[in-house]
Amino acid sequence: MTMRELLLAAAILTLPACEVLEQPSGLIPRWTTAYKQVISENDRVRLRDWRKTFEDALTAARSKGHAAEIAREGALLVPDAAQAGPAIPNGMYRCRVIKLGAKDPGNLDYVSYAGFSCRVRAERQLQRLAKLSGSQRYVGLIFPGDAIRNVFLGTLVLGDERRALQYGQDDQRDVAGYVERIGPNRWRLLMPQPHFESKFDVMELVPEGATP
Repeated sequence: MTMRELLLAAAILTLPACEVLEQPSGLIPRWTTAYKQVISENDRVRLRDWRKTFEDALTAARSKGHAAEIAREGALLVPDAAQAGPAIPNGMYRCRVIKLGAKDPGNLDYVSYAGFSCRVRAERQLQRLAKLSGSQRYVGLIFPGDAIRNVFLGTLVLGDERRALQYGQDDQRDVAGYVERIGPNRWRLLMPQPHFESKFDVMELVPEGATP
């Protein structure tokens, strides 16, 4: 064995066992189908407080004159609109994003974007959800949750970036949310306290060719 190989072996032996075994794999630091094993403490809090954050963001948007737009969206912007059976089929989706509540001075309290494409596909025993177009693109995994919502953990890809960061690599890019079904052909991704621009983001997902 060469001196370089001896030094490398010694370095490996001095590492804690978890650092040797828990090598990065895909979008999460280690593969698991249980979101509680990988979610950050910050994201636990964001998800725990989702309903209050949603209500506060809606109040902020209504106070700036957007009550009519919110009402027109129906179930999409109703906090308790989730229906039983949140599983979302694999396939291509039309998706659009609504941002609620200004995070900082200079941001708007209501912004609605349309015309994006999203894809849901199998990722081992889970599903991978990716927003394929736009300047802010969510990429992550959908984990089993409960009877009315599943959990999304992912990251934000910005601008012309071509590769997503791993979840947990940069907490300012981490995205945590709930995937809920709100109609026969209509799902939404709720994202409380995003790190940029708004207090609450909602992304609608409708299968391509379907009527919501």
